[in-house]
Amino acid sequence: MSRHTRIERYRNIGIMAHIDAGKTTLTERVLFFTGRIHSVGEVHDGATEMDWLPQEKQRGITITSAATTAFWQPQQGMGAGVPHRINVLDTPGHVDFTIEVERSLRVLDGAVAVFDASQGVEPQSEAVWRQADRYNVPRIAFINKMDKVGADFAMSVASIQARLGARPVAVQWPLGEGSEFRGLVDLVRMRAVMFDGEDGSFVDGQAVPEAVRAEVEAQRLRLIEACADEDATVLEKFVDGRLEDITAEDLERALRSGTLARTLVPVLCGSAFKKKGVQMLLDAIVNYLPAPSDMPAVEGFVPGKEARVSRPVSDSGPPCALAFKLMSDKAVGGIVFLRVYSGTLRAGTVLLNPATGRRERVGRLMFMHANRREEVAEVHAGDICAALGLKGVRTGDTLCDPAEPVVLESLGVMEPVVQLAVEARSPAELTKLEDGLHRLAAEDPSLRVGVDPESGQVLLSGMGELHLEVVVDRLRTEHGVEARVGQPKVAWRDTLRRRVRQEYRHVRQSGGPGQYAYVVLDVGPAPRGAGLVFTDDTRGGTIPKELVPAIEKGVAGAMARGVRDGVPLVDLEVRLVDGDTHVRDSTPQAFAVAGSLALQAAAHRAGVQPLEPVMEVEVTTPEEYLGEVLGDLAARRGRVLGMEARGVVRLVSARVPMASLFGYVTGLRGRTQGRAQASMRLGAYEPVPEALQASYAAEARA
Repeated sequence: MSRHTRIERYRNIGIMAHIDAGKTTLTERVLFFTGRIHSVGEVHDGATEMDWLPQEKQRGITITSAATTAFWQPQQGMGAGVPHRINVLDTPGHVDFTIEVERSLRVLDGAVAVFDASQGVEPQSEAVWRQADRYNVPRIAFINKMDKVGADFAMSVASIQARLGARPVAVQWPLGEGSEFRGLVDLVRMRAVMFDGEDGSFVDGQAVPEAVRAEVEAQRLRLIEACADEDATVLEKFVDGRLEDITAEDLERALRSGTLARTLVPVLCGSAFKKKGVQMLLDAIVNYLPAPSDMPAVEGFVPGKEARVSRPVSDSGPPCALAFKLMSDKAVGGIVFLRVYSGTLRAGTVLLNPATGRRERVGRLMFMHANRREEVAEVHAGDICAALGLKGVRTGDTLCDPAEPVVLESLGVMEPVVQLAVEARSPAELTKLEDGLHRLAAEDPSLRVGVDPESGQVLLSGMGELHLEVVVDRLRTEHGVEARVGQPKVAWRDTLRRRVRQEYRHVRQSGGPGQYAYVVLDVGPAPRGAGLVFTDDTRGGTIPKELVPAIEKGVAGAMARGVRDGVPLVDLEVRLVDGDTHVRDSTPQAFAVAGSLALQAAAHRAGVQPLEPVMEVEVTTPEEYLGEVLGDLAARRGRVLGMEARGVVRLVSARVPMASLFGYVTGLRGRTQGRAQASMRLGAYEPVPEALQASYAAEARA
């Protein structure tokens, strides 16, 4: 069966932003105007389509990314008059659920970055922007809440350039801001669009008001200058001074080229809540963001080999898909979300999972609309779909043609920063607790489940207090487990204080084949975030090359276990400088043990330096509470990095240890009568001050 929509008319996009910027509200309006739903629900009522988890409805935030499909026929531009398929992923804005943004951006072709018009770029806006940079995702920007008090379009555009290092290009200019927001000027066509009422209707083709003509013409000149850098035709007319000959088609072609090359970011504006500007945004999604066929062929490597291969977007190519999300459903079991990069998948297709070496048979295929399912017979290259029947698949696994295996780039690993202990209320509930945690951890790669070796308690590690609170709530509502929960604790890390050289000889003889391994390691701290930097500096074949990976594996295992109260070791530089073998008793297992024990001995000699997660915090507060906010940050060992005036409020940037931030947001609201807001994201792991190390060590053992 051939595809219903040509791949050139696909748009796989994500909606990303800081919390409370209006992502889910915008997504709801997109579904309304595309006819996917016939009435809009509101976030504050817990009635939106995309926030379907009970926890999302209760808290009014997005926790898990939700997928849906809509069709839009643009009214103007290059795609005008032709229906386009838009696959949308609505992502969370809260830093605790950043893994949802990460795995969405990994499989998307484009994104809409939403900004609050009164705030501009906020901390999580910056975080998700950097994630999109990592996966080379083209973006357009939507300045939302233009009807809000304090809305400032020019400030928001400037903040994109200053804080994100991007080149924002306004393709619209607002007519009024705040309560005066009544329309906008389409700078591409130089005509005004006036909004009519609160239902999103508008009157197009109006003359630009004389009161703003000079400013609008200056903004259009900036648009033309940006487009001249992207398109030879625009450049030629611009250099010749023939500005009146530059057509809307010329500018749209240049904007699309610059967006796909990620050299510029078209900026639009509106009010999603009032349904203003959403139709123009849908036109821009089609006209400026890429189709799957516009993106480079996805690349991977052949399992077991160094050779890299590519998979062009083609329905007739070998099947290749990436599993980017898992979801558990009581009715149908495990659901695996897939981005199909090449080939055609049908029910019954057998695929190879190179991560496990197992073959997986696709049971049923579906398109998802939040938590509702639409079963289909087949899916094609460019589709985002869900599959049943895949038993051993985990997030980030590649599924491919067994005859032409390939492994695609997986997802980035999130390091948890908060930990708490949970236990079943009765022995009868222990199995339900373990099963529930297993299912939740399979869905969420940023959730780690372990066992305290001393107490036997189950330990949950996650991205923040809210993250773990939601996990415990889902245990109760979805799995019927009323677990007892301990107090959250910081997820510490250790590194070494100094460099040491350590030798270790592993000899074991127990009647059968013996074990012999001798290694000399040079071990020291590495830069923050480096992980394990392992190099083989042996000379003359003192240790055969085939044994070196076993030593590295042993070192990595020892780092994961740590040497102090189960706290992992991080950021080490390990050089293998010498060693010795036995002709019969030297095995990879022996050298793995030697590497592990050598590292432990080196750590005891060098001493460990405790590290703590330090968060980057931004507080928006009215002027009258500034002193109280600064005093509280100082009391929490915070370092204020800067202050900035934004209208009638102050924006305070600081770095604060995670250990001092438990309950901070609740306390801040209480101290400022609910008028101050704070947001945070993980900055880096930094050394714990000497004066506090004893108390922190006691807490780690508690």
